[in-house]
Amino acid sequence: MRLHTTAVLSALAVLALTGCSTDRADSIVKSSTTVSVRPGGESAPASTPLSSAALAQRLLDESDLGEGYTRTPQRSAQHDDVTVIGCPALEKLGSEVAVGGSLDFPHKAKASFTYAVGSGSEVSEELYSDTTAKLSRGVSRIFDAMTSCPTYQVLVGSTSVDMGTEQMTAPPVGDEQWSQRLTYSVGRQRSVVQQTAIRVANVLVIVSGSPGLVDAHLAKAVDKVQRTR
Repeated sequence: MRLHTTAVLSALAVLALTGCSTDRADSIVKSSTTVSVRPGGESAPASTPLSSAALAQRLLDESDLGEGYTRTPQRSAQHDDVTVIGCPALEKLGSEVAVGGSLDFPHKAKASFTYAVGSGSEVSEELYSDTTAKLSRGVSRIFDAMTSCPTYQVLVGSTSVDMGTEQMTAPPVGDEQWSQRLTYSVGRQRSVVQQTAIRVANVLVIVSGSPGLVDAHLAKAVDKVQRTR
């Protein structure tokens, strides 16, 4: 069984966000995840969330990324049981998620790309829209939970994944920023994935994948969201 990097990230993110809707979210271990807001501590005034169709128009495409990128079809949802071992903050949030699912916000759009066929490098972009308060609160809890444990294990079906998490500093763009780097190992296969989330008013931009590709295209993703509002 091959575990795609973006699928592992989505699984853990859904696990955290789903659990945050219950009283158990109050027990999340506090961490020092990097979060920035506009000067004065004020966020932009809330506005009506964008529809999924409107978000889809703001996704990066091959012309934005440049030569060598191929858009990959969206994978059908899988429903493997997921169990977290060795990370109390995640364990307390629940154990079952849909691998490769999306965050639990009402409006969403996603695109995934492979760079240089055969290289194994992937990058994906996810856009979500909700009220600014819900986006900020939900994503903060996800990153707090995921970065609270430097190492832990995830069982996806019968496959054991060794996880390592390192908090990163996100670039100062948008209204709020979060970033982390995850290392996961399945047998002898080892991959490093970076995930950076930027909130721009009532839109959340998440770029995940190979660290170099995330760094190269994050600003483009944020800029396209801002230009087409």
